[in-house]
Amino acid sequence: MKPNSPTLPQLHTEQPNRAASDLDRKSSLDIARLINAEDATVAQAVSRALPQIARAIDQVAAALRRGGRLIYVGAGTSGRIAALDSLEILPTFNSDKIHFIIAGGPKALSSATEISEDDSKAGRQEMSRRKPTRHDVVLAIASSGRTPFTLAAVTEARRRGAHTIALTCNPNSPLERAANFAIVTQVGPEVLAGSSRMKAGTAHKMVLNIISTAAMTRLGYVYGNLMVNVAPKNSKLLDRAVRILQQATGATRESATQALKASGNRTPVALVMLAAQVNRAEATSALKKAKANVRQAIANAKPA
Repeated sequence: MKPNSPTLPQLHTEQPNRAASDLDRKSSLDIARLINAEDATVAQAVSRALPQIARAIDQVAAALRRGGRLIYVGAGTSGRIAALDSLEILPTFNSDKIHFIIAGGPKALSSATEISEDDSKAGRQEMSRRKPTRHDVVLAIASSGRTPFTLAAVTEARRRGAHTIALTCNPNSPLERAANFAIVTQVGPEVLAGSSRMKAGTAHKMVLNIISTAAMTRLGYVYGNLMVNVAPKNSKLLDRAVRILQQATGATRESATQALKASGNRTPVALVMLAAQVNRAEATSALKKAKANVRQAIANAKPA
């Protein structure tokens, strides 16, 4: 028999933090020290969930490898953190396979629409609109583990056959039970009681960083620890792409710049060209056969 879910006042993240009971009487430096000390405990909370995080990485990598998507869903702070990670993936890894759903829609990114959190119907509709399948992973984020919008969305995703993961800060939540499995980062009470944009939000940003970065690495979009799939669409990223090619292959700046230009400004193609000493067509073919895994493409392209 499953235990009952805690009520909102019983949630760990809603409890008063005794160390901050006189927060309004502290100096600026003492407030900063207290928040900093509490933030230092977040990494420990995340470390306790690493086995579940690794499981999520494997599921996400497998889904993306077979052409599926990772779809984040959340409301309020959770939704904005999801959006941030999702939007950073394209410039970092040149991948458009990580999406986000936020309660209240895009306007919730720039203005508070917290009433949207309670809209279960909208959660189902937004997820239904994405048409998730067994090829996709849906990662639902809610510090409390009970946000109606997010709970409805993940329930709909699971009904449609998607692999579902809950990310929360409170154990034994409705969200945890609605998903296939859960990542629970128990950060405890906030300095500002109930303000889950603080430690809870930091923990969840850390978890999403780990999952998305590790999944992309498992797909071969990273060479060593270099972001070799970066799309050089501005001067900063163009310079970074050239330096990546230099670091990865030992090429001179001039050679790296020439290879990048010859590749059509596609960093992984330029890397395979330089590392395997092949032309653009051969490098492109090798990457296609290796499903964009750069290290494998280099090995395949090198002359026997």
